[in-house]
Amino acid sequence: MKIGILSDSHDNVSALKKAVGLFNDAEVDLVLHVGVFGNNDGDKLNLNKALDSKVFLSPHILEVESLKILLMHEPYLLSSIEKSGDFDIIIYGHTHEVDIRKERSLIINPGECGGWLNGDRTVAILDTYEMKVNILRV
Repeated sequence: MKIGILSDSHDNVSALKKAVGLFNDAEVDLVLHVGVFGNNDGDKLNLNKALDSKVFLSPHILEVESLKILLMHEPYLLSSIEKSGDFDIIIYGHTHEVDIRKERSLIINPGECGGWLNGDRTVAILDTYEMKVNILRV
């Protein structure tokens, strides 16, 4: 399975459209916008209604193809959570910096899709069969 992952889009609609194009070209099966509300998302109830989807509070646990995934925006307690060994994959955002590493868990921060902070617009594609992550420039 291919999972498209993005974070910190911060209303950059042009970057989001390009990210969707990249995900479509790669034929991803699932897209996670770090799957949770971040610190800059205001009216969570109305955002959920407008998006016609389910956006979760952080942290959020989901299972995809028997992989236990933790989605969180801020990386608070990241090292403690990772050391617990409870998750196959931990995905976070907030820092606007790419972070891909394998310890007990595969840790993924796709960087910032919006490009507002550092000018780099990036997203990630995770191949769950090979457990490999590719970072793509938007």
